[in-house]
Amino acid sequence: MVVESQRTAAQYYHDGNGVVPADTGHARLHELGYKQELKRDLSVVSNFAISFSIISVLTGITTLYNTGLQYGGPAVMVYGWFIAGLFTMFVGSSMAEICSSYPTSGGLYYWSAMLAGPSWAPFASWITGWFNIVGQWAVTTSVDFSLAQLVQVIILLSTGGKNGGGYQASKYVVIGLHGGILLLHAILNSLPISWLSSFGQLAAAWNVAGVFVLMILIPLVAKEKASAKFVFTHFNTDNGDGINSRVYMFLIGLLMSQYTLTGYDASAHMTEETKQADKNGPKGILSAIGISIIVGWAYILGITFAVTDIPYLLNSENDAGGYAIAEVFYLAFKSRFGNGIGGIVCLGIVAVAIFFCGMSSVTSNSRMAYAFSRDGAMPFSSFWHKVNKQEIPINAVWMSTFISFCMALTSLGSLVAFEAMVSIATIGLYIAYALPIFFRVTLARKSFVPGPFNLGRYGVLVGWISVLWVITISVLFSLPVSYPISTATLNYTPVAVGGLLVITIGWWIFSARHWFRGPVKNIEV
Repeated sequence: MVVESQRTAAQYYHDGNGVVPADTGHARLHELGYKQELKRDLSVVSNFAISFSIISVLTGITTLYNTGLQYGGPAVMVYGWFIAGLFTMFVGSSMAEICSSYPTSGGLYYWSAMLAGPSWAPFASWITGWFNIVGQWAVTTSVDFSLAQLVQVIILLSTGGKNGGGYQASKYVVIGLHGGILLLHAILNSLPISWLSSFGQLAAAWNVAGVFVLMILIPLVAKEKASAKFVFTHFNTDNGDGINSRVYMFLIGLLMSQYTLTGYDASAHMTEETKQADKNGPKGILSAIGISIIVGWAYILGITFAVTDIPYLLNSENDAGGYAIAEVFYLAFKSRFGNGIGGIVCLGIVAVAIFFCGMSSVTSNSRMAYAFSRDGAMPFSSFWHKVNKQEIPINAVWMSTFISFCMALTSLGSLVAFEAMVSIATIGLYIAYALPIFFRVTLARKSFVPGPFNLGRYGVLVGWISVLWVITISVLFSLPVSYPISTATLNYTPVAVGGLLVITIGWWIFSARHWFRGPVKNIEV
């Protein structure tokens, strides 16, 4: 399936001081017309680790476990995970093939420009880039806000739980926690890439070890355990939202899995800092998805074996205030030892994983902003494109965290508005994934020149499956999740994503089409 491309990279490049042997990724970047401005110091393991820590099964599954329990329950989570995982692997394979040919930090928007052809390149690049970068801002927002909420639950349980008069933080305290977490992430991302590489590898190891510990410890400690029949066959239809169709519930329940399996485009955005990026970038994408599928399923199984009363776990009056996994952990230890301290410690393990996820998300987000501004697509592009002495796009780092904080401020007005904003994290990002793949299988079907990693004759088929899957989930996750429909229960996902589309296209029509020309080379090839 994987064959070597007929194209060979240049063996040498000029670094400003003389001619030196070229890393293949470095040479390919030179061929594409870009200077090597970022430090190329990441190994394939480090590249994988950043994507893996952004996918972070401990983050996604923990955050949306309530959704999984509510819409279908164990059966949907156990089998839906593999369905979403399979199609995610199709999408990732198509992206890996394109990444191998175009290993630049711009990633998706650069790919769209190259694949759409000269006439469509500026518009294709524009629309893909803005969906990608806004989707990444939304991912950072949702991850760090989820961590702030989890910290609030840990404080609540540590002070006696909701039923014991524990401290319940206001929405202003939660947004303050969110801002503090983002500040820490901005500081960490201002460090040299060698430090971030080490943190990324630690994050990957933490996610694997954390899943291994929790999937064994929680059901082992819990006095009451679910049966294998319950875990593998129970379908929860008592969602309290007026939805009776099992098929409808199953489809909505896929959101937990698909939200988790997102963010692996980070491997593409880190290619200008990765050794042998035309080979290792694709490896990073595919290995991050594949290992996440295995590890995530193990985590779902382990935790679900400790679930015995779904309505109680979803009840906002329980000790964790309705935070299902937190209540599972707390009850498991309380039933065995008379207190839930061990469960609180386990929540700490998850909190660290989410912290690493947010850190890596800012890393990927800032590289996308760096590349997009390098090509003049953003207001004040010359400022966001600057790198410091450590070869870090420092201004892009702080801009990305600031915008993510501003997006979270919508939670102060309405959680409905905030959820609409965060919906872009899944749908908006996947639309950005699908656009270059669509151009690869249509406009560039015969002209695409593959890199060292490619899918051979299966490339077009896999590409079409990927595009159709993104269309499918875009429709599914825009459906109402509660009936009857009102302003309080309406799914605002199509409003948020449609609004982004209108703004992006409107900006293009009235302004950007006159000055944005797509990716701009900064060296003479």
